[in-house]
Amino acid sequence: MFRRHLDYYVRYLDHDIPAGVVVFLVAVPLCLGIAVASGAPPFSGVISGIIGGLVVSLISGSQLSVSGPAAGLTVIVATAVEKLGFDAMLLAVALSGLLQLGMGFLRAGVIGAFFPSAVIKGMLAAIGLILIMKQLPHAVGYDADAEADLSFLEDDSHTRLSFLFDAFRSFSTGAVIVSVVSLAIMLLWDTPYIKKHRYLSLAPGPLVAVLFGIAYNIAAQTLVPALAIAPQHLVNLPAIFGPIDFAREFSFPDFTRLIDVQIYVTAATLALVGSLETLLSLEAVDKLDPLKRIAPTNQELKAQGVGNFLSGMLGGLPITAVIVRSSASIDAGAHTKVASFVHGVLLLLSAMFLASLLNMIPLACLAAVLLLTGYKLAKPKLFVQQYEKGFNQFAPFAVTVGAILSTDLLKGMTIGMAVGLFFVLRANYHSAFTLTRDGRNYLLRLQKDVSFLNKAQLRNFLENVEEDSYLVIDGTRAGFIDQDIMETIQDFIKAASDYNIRVELKEMRGLQPVNGLVPAE
Repeated sequence: MFRRHLDYYVRYLDHDIPAGVVVFLVAVPLCLGIAVASGAPPFSGVISGIIGGLVVSLISGSQLSVSGPAAGLTVIVATAVEKLGFDAMLLAVALSGLLQLGMGFLRAGVIGAFFPSAVIKGMLAAIGLILIMKQLPHAVGYDADAEADLSFLEDDSHTRLSFLFDAFRSFSTGAVIVSVVSLAIMLLWDTPYIKKHRYLSLAPGPLVAVLFGIAYNIAAQTLVPALAIAPQHLVNLPAIFGPIDFAREFSFPDFTRLIDVQIYVTAATLALVGSLETLLSLEAVDKLDPLKRIAPTNQELKAQGVGNFLSGMLGGLPITAVIVRSSASIDAGAHTKVASFVHGVLLLLSAMFLASLLNMIPLACLAAVLLLTGYKLAKPKLFVQQYEKGFNQFAPFAVTVGAILSTDLLKGMTIGMAVGLFFVLRANYHSAFTLTRDGRNYLLRLQKDVSFLNKAQLRNFLENVEEDSYLVIDGTRAGFIDQDIMETIQDFIKAASDYNIRVELKEMRGLQPVNGLVPAE
């Protein structure tokens, strides 16, 4: 068995190793950028990327999914860092991993199917908008401290807007140049011309943008110092060279906060949202897989649980399966999980031996990467598409976006789910029955499974059946008929003879003929 598995992975090394290099180049700016966006040390983003590559990929049942820090969790992490502190946030991450591990053993991998797609899309769009709001100050080189970066998370909407206005009044010309050109480079790299070019297509757009930012700042420091990027607007990784220095930079959870209820609330939120994002990414990766393999969802939850526990224990950010890095891996020709593992090895080596190079990256470059990520999550086209799908889809979507922006992610998702559930029940209520009339003949058809929620509509339809008529109640299309519905029909049948209404039942098992009832042939 082991030999067969080993042969399988060795067979595709010529595809997986180059793909792993590509994913590594995509992951470096994303790991650093997501850490900065979360208000956490950049090193924490690298740690979670390494664990996602080296640990999660080995345990996961998915061959092509790549795990690491996710933009979708930045809001939760930023709020936790601000309100609880970084060490307490690590404790919440570790606990969320244990929760995910438990969810995997409880076979909760189906939870993604119970969230309406409109609510999911609303959550992602709101996260995209928040990412844009958070990264604009970095993109313009606003000289604010780390806490000010999170001021938009407060309840006062005036504070959020005034913070953004202050950022645009106090910008750095060099940072603006870097962020604008970086955005232009990444947009250019998404065009068909670059994708079709034999050599240019090998370099990921974010990496090209980062290399430009480093080259620009080196040139500006020498030629035009006034346009150089200030040191406080560069990545600030610890001075690391070698495994010993690397191990010294680990951060550990604050276990004294185990009695804090907010730790458990944050952990539960991370576990739920992270699991949901993982399962959605897994579904998307399965659709992109050229070999059409289906990854086991419960095993993926276990893998993410182990990864998040280790990440929290060693000072990393929460981990999920991420579609950006996964799709980059697939596009680069990956066939197995070796590609993800290679990307983890390269992240580890870069953190150990290339920290001085990574510290030359302007934050404006990373802001540009995250701004584009935020835009892709909250494209105007997405809002138009949801609107065109009708009010039943647009209302939960819009409410989720507005609720998350005005409260927080957990409350916003709760409100969005409540609205989504209302529209599901509303649609179910209106489509459960149809009543057709032809003179004195009526056909009441149960269109699908019906429950007590449809009892009021059933009574309304039965009241519309006139005296001296013939009614057929057809349950052929219903796989399940709730007892309340059966009793309502039985009560109607008992009173039908008083109004000279004859009733015929088709596939209505469990009802007894009484009075004017005509059983089906």
